[in-house]
Amino acid sequence: MADASTIPPGAPARLPRHVAIVMDGNGRWAQARGRPRTFGHKAGVGSVRAVVEASANLGIEALTLFAFSSENWQRPQSEVSVLMDLFIASLRREVRRLNDNGVRLRVIGGREALVPKLQEQIAAAETQTQANTGLQLCIAANYGGRWDIVEAARRLARDVADGKLDPETIDEGCFADGLSLADLPPPDLFIRTGGESRISNFLLWQLAYSELYFTDTLWPDFDTHAYEEALAWYAGRQRRFGRTPAQARQQQGA
Repeated sequence: MADASTIPPGAPARLPRHVAIVMDGNGRWAQARGRPRTFGHKAGVGSVRAVVEASANLGIEALTLFAFSSENWQRPQSEVSVLMDLFIASLRREVRRLNDNGVRLRVIGGREALVPKLQEQIAAAETQTQANTGLQLCIAANYGGRWDIVEAARRLARDVADGKLDPETIDEGCFADGLSLADLPPPDLFIRTGGESRISNFLLWQLAYSELYFTDTLWPDFDTHAYEEALAWYAGRQRRFGRTPAQARQQQGA
């Protein structure tokens, strides 16, 4: 069980159900040590393991990690190749541990653009863990929030064209059902490491009311303690969803 001593009293009842993280700063972490950027990506795997384990131990329902965006293809080919190889190796190495701990793994994004070996590894890992009911671990690979929204719109357009759906009945709920992670609650807490303060095309629809936490800590240095600090910050937030502060306090006390 992760040490939750930095989380305020009563926080377990106010832990986020779903945490989404942009894992930024691997390259800068490596360059600060005179090493190639790919060295930082490999070092960042340890932080992934720490955050996954802490989330599972604390009873957080879902964790979504932004591993590779649709824009990351613009990076040097050598770096992209290392990222793909690292993804394959990490899946092979970690899937048994995830399965033994009841974690369900899924990957969201346009996987058809990924190398065939990685697609096969993803399918095998998803199949192996699909019956697990613990932490839902979602990895976003070749993912973009705009892509997700466009895909949902295409699904609705096809249903309208086939006569299965009246366009006048389309509402937010209907649209959201076509998005990635439609079966999970929206992220309560968004974390971005590495000192940047932007969402970077990640879960654009789903983050509408998320609490946004930005930290200067580079991803390879984001350990269990840093994660607990983010959870403690979240526990102190008043989530109003358009209500007045008084209404939110009343709702929280109900």
